[in-house]
Amino acid sequence: MHPGHLRAETTRRETGWVVRVLVIDDEPDVLLLCRVNFEFAGHQVLQAPDGERGRDLAVTERPDLIVLDIMLPAKDGLTILRELLEAPETHHTPVVLLTAKTQEEDRLAGWRAGAVEYVTKPFSPIVLTQIAEQVLGMTLEQREERRERALAELQNQT
Repeated sequence: MHPGHLRAETTRRETGWVVRVLVIDDEPDVLLLCRVNFEFAGHQVLQAPDGERGRDLAVTERPDLIVLDIMLPAKDGLTILRELLEAPETHHTPVVLLTAKTQEEDRLAGWRAGAVEYVTKPFSPIVLTQIAEQVLGMTLEQREERRERALAELQNQT
């Protein structure tokens, strides 16, 4: 990490900044698990059970980070991700995909769509929280570099 950047954890402790995380997933158990762990880490949690409600909530509430499932009712998560990146209110909001889709082509599609991280289910909620805090500690440029590295690694495997 660049020495001039504070980690999200340090920033939150020193300034009282509360990280707002929006979790968009249609599985109630996943929503509950994420909520409990993010709240335990000191974050405020918003939730949506489908992509369209999640997108609307993101635009109105402007969370600091979005955790998004790919397999959602009505509109899939990749479509929602693209819509979030097109909306002026959310185009810089980092999105972590949390999904059961583990195939290489799924990962490629997620990174290409604009995800800053790709986490597969089953997952460790502690690790997801750590990933979220890592992402929040990155600049926009660092997130883009991370995405480009992940894409390059996946493309080299094929």
